Amino acid sequence: MVLLESQNVTLGAPANAFTLSGVDNQMHSLDDYGKSKLLVIIFMCNHCPYVQAVWGRLVNLQKKYLGEAQFIGINANHNPDYPEDSVEKMKEYYAKYEMNFPYLQDTDQIVARAYGAVCTPDIFVYDSNRKLVYHGRIDDNWEDEKAVTKHDLDEALQALINGQIPSSDQFPSMGCSIKWQS
Repeated sequence: MVLLESQNVTLGAPANAFTLSGVDNQMHSLDDYGKSKLLVIIFMCNHCPYVQAVWGRLVNLQKKYLGEAQFIGINANHNPDYPEDSVEKMKEYYAKYEMNFPYLQDTDQIVARAYGAVCTPDIFVYDSNRKLVYHGRIDDNWEDEKAVTKHDLDEALQALINGQIPSSDQFPSMGCSIKWQS
């Protein structure tokens, strides 16, 4: 497991268009979520312990902001060395964690590259104009939810809903490297 931090991506950058297949066997595109005030794109995968540790937190945040923010999980790991990230396993994890947001597969990894994603989880929050307003961690303790003292993603979403700009003091997310195809 290679630990990486998310790259610095310029705030204000536009969301990149995508059309990807979901665990629901439907195609999903950026345009499908045009009515959502906020869009939270999370590059994630099944096998990463960092993602597994925060999966429930993501589900809870989607529940909290239902109607205000749309979360979308994207798995860009498409590597035969990681069978845990197959579509079949994605469906199992979707059910296991009772996911309440789409979980999509970026088979050719074009979307992850376009966004500048490098790790799992790698979180991008876009406003209603689909401009990047937050790119950072979920909170300050991926390992122990009970020890969290700063809820960065939650605070950024709340600020945006209240018509404010999230703090520019954004800490990178960290996790396993995306397993790029050769």
